[in-house]
Amino acid sequence: MDMLGGSAIAAAALTDWRKLAQGLHARYLIDGFGTGVAFLAAVGEAGDELGHHPSVAMGAGHVDLKLVSDDAVYRDGDTEHIVEWVTQRDIDLARRITAVAAEHGLAADPGAVSAIELGLDAASSARIAPVWAALLTGHAESQGHGSPSDEIRDATGRVPNLWFGDADEQGSAGQRFHIEVYLERAAAAQRIAAAVAAGGTVVDDSEAPALTVIADQEGNRGVVCVDTSAASGG
Repeated sequence: MDMLGGSAIAAAALTDWRKLAQGLHARYLIDGFGTGVAFLAAVGEAGDELGHHPSVAMGAGHVDLKLVSDDAVYRDGDTEHIVEWVTQRDIDLARRITAVAAEHGLAADPGAVSAIELGLDAASSARIAPVWAALLTGHAESQGHGSPSDEIRDATGRVPNLWFGDADEQGSAGQRFHIEVYLERAAAAQRIAAAVAAGGTVVDDSEAPALTVIADQEGNRGVVCVDTSAASGG
């Protein structure tokens, strides 16, 4: 099934869901463990009907869901790649889950969703990626999993994705590891303000709100990311 572009995801107007990194994310608020279990049982039934299911994490007061297809088709000219990305299957199930949540009287908290990815600037990602695949996941096949690049992705979702940027052979004198925090648009603005209030500095907002680079007092940098192409009205 073809991967969906940002405009198609935005047009779906999924009020409970936000596109972060590769997938759709939602958080629903619950008043107890039993409420969460009952909700997830109904989500499972909806997924069974469509032959597709979300990744799930449940904590105190919330259920977090992620939807992504591991067989999305990305076309680069005449070449097709199988990648992890949002497809129409995810849109359809997101709508079903929204309806299930309403039936269970659960409210969504889209401002609370987030995703973390790691970046490493490298002169030769193909050379070093096997080391990081083994170190992070224990499996060589994690290199290039769900991506046409050397990116490291753990199929079980235990660790953040690791992508590779460009660096020269001598190695960068500056920071080579990067942390990217994916948030929905309003939450991103709040997060940036909180980081600045805590002593951080905005060092590059030339691509804001899509990318805003924050530095701490010692110059270490992180990036707040918003998928503006997939945001309704954005």
